[in-house]
Amino acid sequence: MKGEAQKPTGLVVSTTELIRSFLSTASEDPHLSLELQQIASDLLSQHNVPYKSLRALWFASRPTTRPTLIQLFSGSDFVFTTPKPRHKSEELKARLKKLEELAEKKAYAELVKDITPKKDVSEPFSSYKDQLGFGLHVVVTMFTGYLVGYAAFRALFNHSPVMNVAGGILGLVGAMLVETLLFIIRTSNQDSRSSSSASELKKNQ
Repeated sequence: MKGEAQKPTGLVVSTTELIRSFLSTASEDPHLSLELQQIASDLLSQHNVPYKSLRALWFASRPTTRPTLIQLFSGSDFVFTTPKPRHKSEELKARLKKLEELAEKKAYAELVKDITPKKDVSEPFSSYKDQLGFGLHVVVTMFTGYLVGYAAFRALFNHSPVMNVAGGILGLVGAMLVETLLFIIRTSNQDSRSSSSASELKKNQ
């Protein structure tokens, strides 16, 4: 009980002269138990007292020796204590630091997403489809070149089978050369765009 008087817990009120007078009377009241008298004696020297203990003393006292509750708490104020700050564990600090770093990286990536060249994500299925489509395109181009050359030489050399085949082969080779040239141009354009994006990123950094 002395610990409770020294360190009030729960709802706490400030001590007034009327409360001290009541506690002094209760500490010497023979109608109260020795435990309640000891509580009243311990609280008598305190600046703040627990409301729960004060109410217990008031209910146990005789009506003739106690003031009314309104009178007893008149002029008294509630006392609020500031809780002790919680200390963060080392594990929690490490997790918070990691989350902060991830948030900074995400914010930076969002900031430079318009100037950073996109990374090429090569998926096996996607790459296979691209290669298959390119192969079919080359085959169709070669076949078209062969037909064009075959038809042109057939018209020029009076339906000579040898010349017709030679014209088809010549058209096929020409189509292959054109397709190769277009492929080189497309590759060069992609490389130049990647280089310009990288240089722009360096300038902005």
